[in-house]
Amino acid sequence: MAGKISNFLREYEAILSIFLTVLGLLLLLNGALGMWARDFLKSIIHFSNDYLEWSLYLLMVGGLLLIAGIWYLYSYLKNKRFLLKEIKTNKRSEFLKMHVELNIKARHLPSKYQNMLKEKETELKIK
Repeated sequence: MAGKISNFLREYEAILSIFLTVLGLLLLLNGALGMWARDFLKSIIHFSNDYLEWSLYLLMVGGLLLIAGIWYLYSYLKNKRFLLKEIKTNKRSEFLKMHVELNIKARHLPSKYQNMLKEKETELKIK
């Protein structure tokens, strides 16, 4: 069961990290407005006091989700960029120097990139 969940998260890491970033930003802004613009939200927009009491929690959860989303998106893009850059080489010696690191990076990327690495290994006759 854990393998299925991790495979799903790996396949859709970019989409999920963008979703986390947007959700975190919305909650962060909502919490910040609730903390520092209570009078405006009460008088103009007619928010209830019950909602405004949760502003601090929305601010904290939004901040955590925003940080997590940005972190996962950054790591995904960094791994993807590194893998694509190193796969372009046609020199077997350069590829062998980076082979272990490429395997580690490909393990954290969707299966499309793992297949690209396997194709490159067969092209350069590496086991």
